[in-house]
Amino acid sequence: MTSSPLPPTSTMAALHSTTTTTLFRSPLFPNKSQTPLQRKPKQCLAGRVRCKATKGDNDNLDQGLARLDRRNMLIGLGTGGLYSAAGNSFAFAAPVSAPDLTTCGPADKPDGSTIDCCPPITTTIIDFKLPDRGPLRTRIAAQDVAKNPAYLAKYKKAIELMRALPDDDPRSLVQQAKVHCSYCDGGYPQVGYSDLEIQVHFCWLFFPFHRWYLYFYEKIMGELIGDPTFALPFWNWDAPAGMYIPEIFTDTSSSLYDQNRNTAHQPPKLLDLNYGGTDDDVDDATRIKENLTTMYQQMVSKATSHRLFYGEPYSAGDEPDPGAGNIETTPHNNIHLWVGDPTQTNGEDMGTFYSAGRDPLFYSHHSNVDRMWSIYKDKLGGTDIENTDWLDAEFLFYDEKKNLVRVKVRDSLDTKKLGYVYDEKVPIPWLKSKPTARKSTNKRKATVSSSDLTTTFPATLSDTISVEVTRPSATKRTAAQKKAHDEVLVIKGIEFAGNEPVKFDVYVNDDAESLAGKDKSEFAGSFVHVPHKHKKNIKTNLRLSIMSLLEELDAETDSSLVVTLVPKVGKGPITIGGFSIELINTT
Repeated sequence: MTSSPLPPTSTMAALHSTTTTTLFRSPLFPNKSQTPLQRKPKQCLAGRVRCKATKGDNDNLDQGLARLDRRNMLIGLGTGGLYSAAGNSFAFAAPVSAPDLTTCGPADKPDGSTIDCCPPITTTIIDFKLPDRGPLRTRIAAQDVAKNPAYLAKYKKAIELMRALPDDDPRSLVQQAKVHCSYCDGGYPQVGYSDLEIQVHFCWLFFPFHRWYLYFYEKIMGELIGDPTFALPFWNWDAPAGMYIPEIFTDTSSSLYDQNRNTAHQPPKLLDLNYGGTDDDVDDATRIKENLTTMYQQMVSKATSHRLFYGEPYSAGDEPDPGAGNIETTPHNNIHLWVGDPTQTNGEDMGTFYSAGRDPLFYSHHSNVDRMWSIYKDKLGGTDIENTDWLDAEFLFYDEKKNLVRVKVRDSLDTKKLGYVYDEKVPIPWLKSKPTARKSTNKRKATVSSSDLTTTFPATLSDTISVEVTRPSATKRTAAQKKAHDEVLVIKGIEFAGNEPVKFDVYVNDDAESLAGKDKSEFAGSFVHVPHKHKKNIKTNLRLSIMSLLEELDAETDSSLVVTLVPKVGKGPITIGGFSIELINTT
């Protein structure tokens, strides 16, 4: 792909199991197989098919046609080749299958080296069954753990015992960290698609994969300390009381401590949920306000559809990284970068996916991410995706008894059925933290008009740029229309080197002289990437809901908007493929 530089707009600094049959079943996965498994050499991942972007989005069309060819090939493979929905033998479904562990190979580190993150091989795979109903485990806020010495002692003991297990024990902290590494850094090829990796980030698998991951991690801790009621605490970074690293993780003599963290971000340093590699000169009161507004936007005003909250669909045969959901992008990715040690080669531990699971703080971070999913459904009226490609997607995890268990997304949807809940007494202050609009009378001018978008892009994002993007209609939409379809800004074909952290901010109709704060309506959101590949370009998209933003800016009858991109982090070139504003279904 060729890229052209864009003109800057200013001199500002830029910077129980189901009976559904999956599309293809590897011979590794017969029920209760008693055949010893031996790891095969990793199949070469040939890379991802590249198609030059043209008008429309022919990348997606070409990828879809290629995927259809792959699936048609698999149809001829015999039993399991064709997925049949109830009453429709021609309905295709292709959920991502659990990986074939014998094809696991070295995972990529951002610095160009590789690491073996493959799990031990076992002879039996068990299909998950929901546990019998019993007392629910309650996950509490990590900030409150220090007030409960008995709980803290159990937690520290559990991690101490995890660390003491042999490295080849699947319950050890070493192996638990490798789970994230193998699923997130190219360790597994897709079953049936050896040239495509399994990737659980930047797509709709993000929430369910990590819920399952924490479920088994928590069960292992309970097993090791002989307390099946033990629950993993969550780092409630969404409330002021939790906007710093919990003190239980900072005791250097504790098993909860990890030495590879940013020394400048130790307590009482306030967490920046919009962090992009550098610390802004913002007072604590403003930071808290911006953090709370960010949570409101990501969870409420910008979470108006499944695609926006969960992420883009990702099925068997798909290229990885189709697009992340709101929470994954911000604040999840930002927190990873904020905690990781910038003096380490790759920002270890939390600052890069392959090593993130080495830090006990990672699991409490993701416990709060999981809590956001629960809040979305229990308090905000969110629903689950009904597509079987999502519901029947599979993963493999070792349980507390060292059994290898195959799980499906559909069994992860209700935490109570999995035996745990979150402490309801923990406040959720961001529920009322709506942004306010500046409504500048000196609005920024576009340097690229809407008529020139298709000829100007793809182009390299090297400085602050402003472009005009036409809206589908300048007619004010009714409440019923808004309920059915969200209006979304799409930044297409974002391409960059996967081994580098990347962040750019997005503003709409902002002031010409100064950028809006993160608590203002003009701030539309950010694109954030945590490094996890070496010299492999990632190509993805960013979708941002602008329905509430239009109302707040009195721009519902505007025929176009001025969209400004401000690069914050990224050493290599970042290519922007194009822009559009679209209406998408809210389910």
